[in-house]
Amino acid sequence: MEKYICIHGHFYQPPRENAWLEVIEVQDSAHPYHDWNERISAECYAPNTASRILNEKSVIKNIISNYTKISFNFGPTLLSWMEGHDPETYQAILQADVESVKNFNGHGSAMAQVYNHMIMPLANARDKETQIIWGIADFESRFKRKPEGMWLSETAVDVESLELLAKHGIKFTVLAPRQAKAFRLKGSAAWTPVNTETLETRRPYLYNLKSGKTIALFFYDGDISQGVAFDGLLNDGKKFAHRLLDGFDNQSVEPQLVHIATDGETYGHHHKHGDMALAYALDYIERHNHSHLTNYAEFLSKFPPTYEVEIHESSSWSCVHGVERWRDNCGCNSGKPNWHQLWRKPLRETLDWLRDELISIYVKETSNFLKDPWRAREEYIHVILNRSEENITKFLKEHCFIEVEHNRVLRMMEVQRNAMLMYTSCGWFFDDLSGIETTQIMQYACRAMQLVSQVSEIRLEEEFLKRIELAPSNVPSLGNGKEVYRKYVIPSKTNLQRVGMHYAVASIFEEDPESFPVFNYTTQNEIFIRKEAGEQKLVIGITRVKSNVTRSEQKFTFAVIYMGQHNIIGNISIDMALEKFNVMQSLIVKAFDEARLGDIIGLMQMYFGPDKYTIWQLFQDEKRKVFDLITYQSMRDLENSLRRIYNRDYPLVMALANNDAPIPNAYKTTFEYILNADLTRSFLLERLNIRQIERIANELVKWRLNIEDADRLERLVGETIIRELKRFTQEGDNYLRIERLNRLFPLLSKLNLSPNLYKSQNLYFEISKANPTYEGHSAEWIREFTLLGENLRVKIELSPIGD
Repeated sequence: MEKYICIHGHFYQPPRENAWLEVIEVQDSAHPYHDWNERISAECYAPNTASRILNEKSVIKNIISNYTKISFNFGPTLLSWMEGHDPETYQAILQADVESVKNFNGHGSAMAQVYNHMIMPLANARDKETQIIWGIADFESRFKRKPEGMWLSETAVDVESLELLAKHGIKFTVLAPRQAKAFRLKGSAAWTPVNTETLETRRPYLYNLKSGKTIALFFYDGDISQGVAFDGLLNDGKKFAHRLLDGFDNQSVEPQLVHIATDGETYGHHHKHGDMALAYALDYIERHNHSHLTNYAEFLSKFPPTYEVEIHESSSWSCVHGVERWRDNCGCNSGKPNWHQLWRKPLRETLDWLRDELISIYVKETSNFLKDPWRAREEYIHVILNRSEENITKFLKEHCFIEVEHNRVLRMMEVQRNAMLMYTSCGWFFDDLSGIETTQIMQYACRAMQLVSQVSEIRLEEEFLKRIELAPSNVPSLGNGKEVYRKYVIPSKTNLQRVGMHYAVASIFEEDPESFPVFNYTTQNEIFIRKEAGEQKLVIGITRVKSNVTRSEQKFTFAVIYMGQHNIIGNISIDMALEKFNVMQSLIVKAFDEARLGDIIGLMQMYFGPDKYTIWQLFQDEKRKVFDLITYQSMRDLENSLRRIYNRDYPLVMALANNDAPIPNAYKTTFEYILNADLTRSFLLERLNIRQIERIANELVKWRLNIEDADRLERLVGETIIRELKRFTQEGDNYLRIERLNRLFPLLSKLNLSPNLYKSQNLYFEISKANPTYEGHSAEWIREFTLLGENLRVKIELSPIGD
């Protein structure tokens, strides 16, 4: 009997990008990270590219990429974010697939995924096919090979989706055991009904399609998968390995595949250090030679299915009612007591209505210039992946039969892209339609309706609101979907004019406004004048704003006055003549030079009209940036005042302490603020000043003061340690820098700070492996470097380990 083990990780995050800006705006709940993608990448995606394997003595034996030894898929929208925001991890994932091809006889471990996590059984046939085509194209552009398998969102499946997978060359997919209905040996007449208890998950199955094509189906082991995801199996890597090894049927003589599938975020985000448990289990399985690690594609090539299977139509892995979780109040939820999901059905019905309206408009509008509107939509993925002018021109040349404005074509293509994004499954998964996942998909709906209004006289939003009003919220103050839409979607809505306004206000604070992109828009100044007088600032100009997505553009005239603090007034015009602008800017600049602020505001109203913009109209990230700039000086003034008190009254507070007299809380607050500010600043310096940190740490401990924002400080400490480690690797035998770094660790213990050290530990390990005898280094260097390993909790064992 041949035994194989395969662990599959489904790595995916809901798209969080603003539907207009196509960037994730700051998410405070992810602090100290900018957003949840960034946080989860640091906790899971990155650690799995270089996970540590420990032996029973907690000695690091090796550092591996888990991705090279498991089966995995990444959502295309997540990889798109990662490519721009965490390129190191992104490249490591792509390289891991290259390595897996070598490990598994030419079969890479990466699987493709339907593009934006749409529930396939609830989609129309065209959307299903486009999701598959886009998912394959995205995969091929990144992994540089054709995918053999494709992950279905929530493993939600129907026969039509399987037909389409097979049509486009997909050989297999992975399903939950409850999705199997019956099986039979190939050539047999009778079907044997199965359930989750009776299904044999250790073999692949063949599904025979009406088209004559076939596709292989793997049904993962539900019990072990459940144990990994929810029952603490990742608390012990050895126990995890044994649970997998115990999954074989020793009475069987046929080749067996014990395989599991869980969310990839289980390994490090949902379960801290889950990546290490996974790495240990993989290493343990390989070392003990009782079975072989494999991926689905390799196993399928070695052992083609000998059994056929039938499936439960419209079933999934996360809803026991099939796919009702994504269209009805089926009872599946994330746990809010006494909350209903009656909103799911009207939300689905509203979006279905909108989708059908958008299809009608798309076909009618594009038939005037596209050779084949649906083929153009399928191939638009190549524009999404590369929005260069050259690539867009190529797309238009291939698909348009007449000359047409570029932005008209691209707007219609974006209507269809957003019409699919609005079906991202996360919008129905949780407890209320006011959740960020649901308002996100409403953003895509809003964006699609806006684009339609820009190319036609059709207005869909009023009817949309009438329909979405039937979706009840669990939050009394919101009431229904109409109010949710107005409160959480409309404020995000953007057009070229708002981008122009944002540029005008933000340009006050930018050092180089000439090269200041506004997310997925570019700006180009024709005239730009900036004046400053103390805190007061004035900008006047003419700029052109262009969308990098639709290539739409508009020229704006603007004037903005900043009067200090958060007091900003701006005006913008799309039709001011140059002569009028020249007169206006001459009068306003003269008034500014003469400090006549009242006259400036009057002139702005005269030339631009009564409508004005303030800081509140800025996009979220830029608003936060401006507020930080505005508050910086005030906070510095506050710190200076408190520092004077700290320096002046320190002897007095010491005297009170030495005489056991109570210390007023105002002094404690002052000391805590100043010492925390100094500590944070110490880790922002380019070079580590260990004496300063020692002084601050001793003071904090002596006065029993708290660390403020420990999460942010721990992140800064971790970045400092890896920076210092990289620096002294370039300095030869200079042991003094290592000695200074070693002095930091007792201080961290004293302050109860636990920074993330995985990058430093991995680098330390690599340095040691590269030069195991430490040749060329002095005894002092070796002593300090060895101590550093102990501080990093890395004990290098350079000789082979007996098991």
